[in-house]
Amino acid sequence: MTAKLVIHADLPKSKINKNIYGHFAEHLGRCIYEGLWVGEDSPIPNTDGIRNDVIEALKKLDIPVLRWPGGCFADEYHWKDGIGPREGRKRMVNTHWGGVVENNHFGTHEFFRLCELLECEPYICGNVGSGTVQEMSEWVEYMTFDGESPMADWRRENGREQPWKLKYFGVGNENWGCGGNMRPEYYADLYRRYQTYSRNYGDNRLYKIAGGANVDDYNWTEVLMREAGRFMDGLSLHSYTIPGSWEEKRQALGFDEAEWFETMQKSLHMDELITRHSAIMDQYDPEKRVGLIIDEWGTWFLSEPGTNPGFLYQQNTLRDALVAGIHLNIFQNHSSRVQMANIAQMVNVLQALVLTEGDKLLLTPTYHVFEMYKVHQDNELLDVAFESPQYTSGGVAISQLSVSASRDGEGKIYVSICNLSHEDGATLSFGIGGAAPTRVTGRILTHTELGAHNTFQTPDKVAPSVYEAAALEDGLLNCVLPPASVVVLTLE
Repeated sequence: MTAKLVIHADLPKSKINKNIYGHFAEHLGRCIYEGLWVGEDSPIPNTDGIRNDVIEALKKLDIPVLRWPGGCFADEYHWKDGIGPREGRKRMVNTHWGGVVENNHFGTHEFFRLCELLECEPYICGNVGSGTVQEMSEWVEYMTFDGESPMADWRRENGREQPWKLKYFGVGNENWGCGGNMRPEYYADLYRRYQTYSRNYGDNRLYKIAGGANVDDYNWTEVLMREAGRFMDGLSLHSYTIPGSWEEKRQALGFDEAEWFETMQKSLHMDELITRHSAIMDQYDPEKRVGLIIDEWGTWFLSEPGTNPGFLYQQNTLRDALVAGIHLNIFQNHSSRVQMANIAQMVNVLQALVLTEGDKLLLTPTYHVFEMYKVHQDNELLDVAFESPQYTSGGVAISQLSVSASRDGEGKIYVSICNLSHEDGATLSFGIGGAAPTRVTGRILTHTELGAHNTFQTPDKVAPSVYEAAALEDGLLNCVLPPASVVVLTLE
């Protein structure tokens, strides 16, 4: 069966905010310490304590925005413990993640330096769960005020004369759970209060993000939009792809075809979540002023055997690559409402893009999908009309294909396609309305093994290659996709 698609290049839709390609780095396991921060005295080459090899790899992704310090860690993080001379910083126990000692050597100054090296926007999540209004207010003042004040003067004493530019600021995290086990009505009132004192100083304007729903808690979105919508710029949504269940997670490796199918099915569920949360937001915000911020998403498996289960270190296979491609296509196709997404997490935690071991580094299949898809950033979303063939397992049917298309400022059209089926290829025939491309090129990420992954011994086992199974004929774009593949086409 040939799947017939039409790309309506003459019907551009919304702009794809580059921030949907955002990232998340929490004080969790080996994400910050070892993954990003090794300290100036480390034998691992670094710039101001931040690993050079990791920065070099991540910069190739054109990362737009980075969320920090959590996650659950954010609502037990007290920022004043992480500034000043490192030898004098307060040590604490990371009660959420492994019970290890946090020495606070990576704090506000170090985070902004990381963002400078990555050339990305900082997104800071403030502490509502265990912090005070004054504490949050003073953090914003410390970071962004250019005048004379106790906080601005303290920043200067700590070596930073000029304030930083900070746009994205989260007022709490998962306040329905680890951030305080609050009711939506209570958090809505707290959000209104805390955001009031998170002030704009000078020409710095905060884009304030309220802590939104967990997966399909539509009541949370309803209450937050009704009670606090006019005080926010963004509302978050958290949803992880978890084969099995939260209580009985599965391994990242050694899965069977049924688990592959279940993972694809649960990835596609993101489309329903965004659609239904957006419909509620539309009732209170028909102009779509408030962005939907999906600042935690990705796969969540059992931790790698032999590692600290509180560190959430997991391998990353071809399956994760498909999960990433599906999600990014969905985010793009909902770009009229989705204004940011942050994969969890950047290094060594959950669906990481980079894994490290001592001074070694490897790039995961998920990394390669982000690198292939970066061509979509800030493009015009194009309308794509098609009916996907069905992918079935155990009497359940889902779409075999996931597709999104965009056009950049030079007129190039990019099409990203995921073939979810573990065993069936797909033949596609594209019609292109409103454009007449004469050249097609492409890249593909796939492997004959569903569980294929990169290791420090074989770091390039799963890597992109040139895709040659596409051709333009009589105004149609025809291509053949192998099973379990991610393809990005460029039409010129």
